[in-house]
Amino acid sequence: MEPNDQFALSCPIPIAQYPHVLLAHGGGGRLMHQLIGKMFLAVFRNPLLETQHDSTVVPWTGRKLAFTTDSYVVRPLFFPGGDIGSMAVHGTVNDLAMSGARPLYLSAAFIIEEGLPMEMLWKIACSMQQAAERCGVQIITGDTKVVDKGKGDGVFVNTAGIGIVEHDLQITPQNVQPGDAVLVSGDLGRHGMAIMAVREGLQFESAIESDSAPVHEIVRELLKAGIEIHCLRDLTRGGLASALNEIAEAARVRIEIVEKSVPVREDVHAACEMLGLDPLHVACEGRFVAFVAAADADRALSIMRGHALGAESAAIGRVAESSAPLVTLKSAIGASRILDMPSGEQLPRIC
Repeated sequence: MEPNDQFALSCPIPIAQYPHVLLAHGGGGRLMHQLIGKMFLAVFRNPLLETQHDSTVVPWTGRKLAFTTDSYVVRPLFFPGGDIGSMAVHGTVNDLAMSGARPLYLSAAFIIEEGLPMEMLWKIACSMQQAAERCGVQIITGDTKVVDKGKGDGVFVNTAGIGIVEHDLQITPQNVQPGDAVLVSGDLGRHGMAIMAVREGLQFESAIESDSAPVHEIVRELLKAGIEIHCLRDLTRGGLASALNEIAEAARVRIEIVEKSVPVREDVHAACEMLGLDPLHVACEGRFVAFVAAADADRALSIMRGHALGAESAAIGRVAESSAPLVTLKSAIGASRILDMPSGEQLPRIC
């Protein structure tokens, strides 16, 4: 039997439908979910990987460590409100925070295209260091590779992070329970629309800047206050819709969201309408969704709003029992519809 035949028989991806990798396989939607679940999770399966969280918590000499990794391929490299360097630090710090960890150390690996201006690389490196200092982390190891001109689109950055978990909570998607309140830490969709505004040359009355920022301090305040947190998830590729669907599937619950409660700026909403996008599907880089016990919802929201980055935090829904995982959205006129994760690639290369 030929190797290709063996692959077709053993690989659980519907290879006849997708014989080649598409941009949509990295877009945070249904195809990426399928790629991770049926390709990588199937091959690498183990109990720690099966939590499918932003970072994984592992026991280590009597303590608990959180570990995560991420890669950044954003285009353009510099955008309103940030750049690939600061975003790489913020994204990795945020992934650690989603396990309730205190971020400590990062690695940084650069895949650089021949011909990239050295001044641009210097600016990216300086931006990373400044972001690391603001986040209270150190970049302690890394790697550098250079590829042929035309093969790397400037620079790609990979980061990994380690943090320490100093609480006894199990902050995972599987821990979400019926009755939980669903909170978001601010307005949605700004990062994706900031990138697209630059690419498409769109101009609005007010400039749309990325929300790229570290959220670990907000999480730390929630933990210090003793909030019963069941799950945290940052709203990157696929936006709120993908995050909620992934959590609903992991916890086998129904998540009910009220559309008018979801904070979206008017200029972002206008940009999404112009491009035919749903802001609930658009990536953020400094926002997260929190599932907390209903009794702690008001106190948690007050704590989040007390932080500068969480001033526009909102309670947007609740978790209900269900025989099958589902996310529903109650519209402004009171009708309900299913809020699914995107099926294709709406906004490539935004993180």
